[in-house]
Amino acid sequence: MPDLILASASPRRRELIARLGITPADVIAADIDETPRGAELPRDYASRMAREKALAAPAPDKFVLAGDTVVAAGRRILPKAEDEATARWCLELLSGRRHRVLSAIALRAPDGTIRERLSETQVRFKRLSSQEIDAYLAGGEWHGKAGGYAIQGSAEGLVAWIAGSHSGVVGLPLFETRALLQAAGFEVR
Repeated sequence: MPDLILASASPRRRELIARLGITPADVIAADIDETPRGAELPRDYASRMAREKALAAPAPDKFVLAGDTVVAAGRRILPKAEDEATARWCLELLSGRRHRVLSAIALRAPDGTIRERLSETQVRFKRLSSQEIDAYLAGGEWHGKAGGYAIQGSAEGLVAWIAGSHSGVVGLPLFETRALLQAAGFEVR
């Protein structure tokens, strides 16, 4: 059985794939341009990013698993928050409203074929007060996170409801990942 390479630097994806009993032989962060194309829809963008990451990893004769998670408000792709102002803008936009989290995965098999899946989860935050936003931002969990929040942390206490894959919102939809690996002939417990 060929090894599996995880094309992601995300520690959350490593933790999630371990829940399937998989320890990647290596972790290779794909170095690609992650700029959305003009008028690119969120689900198309997420799928393209996962596919490009899987293709970019230099690992011939191995399985390569890549993923991308996008937070979308309508047709708008929310950024990964790299500063507090961006995180605040995202949280204010998402406050009290429903949004989608699209988690795409792509698997490149040793023969070069690509298999893809997409998980779509609906999430609604409670209406957030400015004090709640300030408190969340002070914790720093938002840094580098799509949409300015990490559901696996204290933001989970701000979520009024979720419909779909919790692991997909964290960064790797486990049901879809397991099915994709099994369809490609990779052994999963």
